[in-house]
Amino acid sequence: MRKRALISVSDKTGLVPFAEGLVKLGYELISTGGTLRTLQEAGLPAIQVADVTGFPEILDGRVKTLHPMIHGGLLAKQDDDNHMAQLDEAGIAPFNLVCVNLYPFKETLKNEDATTAEMIEQIDIGGPSMLRAAAKNYASLTVVVDPSDYEDVLNDLAKDTNDLQARQRLAAKVFTHTAHYDALIAQYFNDQIGNVYPNTYTVTYEKSSKLRYGENPHQEAAFYQAPLAPAHSLAQAEQLHGKALSYNNIQDADAALGMLREFDAPAAVAVKHMNPCGIGCGDDILAAYEKAYASDPVSIFGGIVALNREVTPALAEKLSDIFLEIVIAPDFSEGALATLTQKQNIRLLKLAGVTDRRPVHKLTSVTGGVLIQDADDQPFDRAKAVCVTDRQPTEQEWSDLLFAWKAVKHVKSNAILLAKDGQTIGVGAGQMNRVGAAKIALEQAGDQAKGCVMGSDAFFPMPDTVETAAKHGVTAIIQPGGSKRDQDSIDVCNQYGIAMIHTGMRHFKH
Repeated sequence: MRKRALISVSDKTGLVPFAEGLVKLGYELISTGGTLRTLQEAGLPAIQVADVTGFPEILDGRVKTLHPMIHGGLLAKQDDDNHMAQLDEAGIAPFNLVCVNLYPFKETLKNEDATTAEMIEQIDIGGPSMLRAAAKNYASLTVVVDPSDYEDVLNDLAKDTNDLQARQRLAAKVFTHTAHYDALIAQYFNDQIGNVYPNTYTVTYEKSSKLRYGENPHQEAAFYQAPLAPAHSLAQAEQLHGKALSYNNIQDADAALGMLREFDAPAAVAVKHMNPCGIGCGDDILAAYEKAYASDPVSIFGGIVALNREVTPALAEKLSDIFLEIVIAPDFSEGALATLTQKQNIRLLKLAGVTDRRPVHKLTSVTGGVLIQDADDQPFDRAKAVCVTDRQPTEQEWSDLLFAWKAVKHVKSNAILLAKDGQTIGVGAGQMNRVGAAKIALEQAGDQAKGCVMGSDAFFPMPDTVETAAKHGVTAIIQPGGSKRDQDSIDVCNQYGIAMIHTGMRHFKH
């Protein structure tokens, strides 16, 4: 009996050479719609599915392969005499190879102007059915979903090395592909009805790169990106220079971008181990960077710098003075690139959407599961803040308090951050007690602490942090409030003439 191949593809990349190879190997081609026309226009002897089923395509092509003459040939166990006898009785010939890929649902989803009706028509029914049937029956036939496999499949068929293991590998690829496809459809429908946290949370990611290792050299790792990653995602960045990003680079760069999105004015963020070691805002991007650098000239070495304005030649000269792992910016001037690309080990990433603020969900893996939450991106409303002390903040203090509040939310808890004139001057991150975080920030600030403001990611359980701040000359504090002992901290502020703002919003970051 002549071997039969069923071919129906939306993506016609490499289709004709693959089909030509199958014909040379003695395969009879059965096809549908546009795929059939492509094969026939190439002069290949393809048979339309309707001639096999004895039934025409109906419902504008929605029904064409959903027929026992097709699925019987896909699902029959070809080493089972009973199955083969049933096929023979029904006049059904088995298939030996299936080549299918699906309607471009993801590509249509990228089009923000696509209507619901257009999206619905890109939900493939016959394609997944054929793929799943063939993949289930990989013991009897070969199924191909990825054009990049065409050449290897032809070589294996020609050499008769298309063994069970090879077919199982192709089948696994099919189920991965259809799961990915269905996950996108599920996400689309849940978005349409506003079902943010469904009982079954189905997400899908596409492999972007294999990483050299994970957090440490003994850990394997890879980077996967969302199929429709937002404009501010690191996955959308164009790397202009330098070697591939590492696992830790990606973590740090993502953290830096989250901090940068807090600011509209020219801003620079320096990050080390996912904590800010310096944040600065200025009249221009050079002034902003100089503030970020001055915040902690020691820790910035070997760190990551993210900027929300184009890198100028003058800024590039400053950036090239120290060792930096990565510089991320919406663009780099020609002169800046000429300077920075002289440094072999620096990575330069261009990300036009650094200031995009569309909401996202945050996923954090735990053993055997995942935590999902809204991003901590609710804007701060100064009108809802309450001054709880006798002294009100000055306008300059208010400006610094708002800056500190935006910055401290990106510091690992327990977090204390000191700021002055649009610049971080001390950061206490990830401590087991709040007064310990304050002491670290104040020690880093040194003499600059006098006249600065303090931001705390959560309330003060005791007045010791405020007492420590007062002794170093802190003049205003912003914190959520809500402790049973709030009044103790307020009393200390009043004693030292410190203004304190309660926001009513906590910013824990674990």
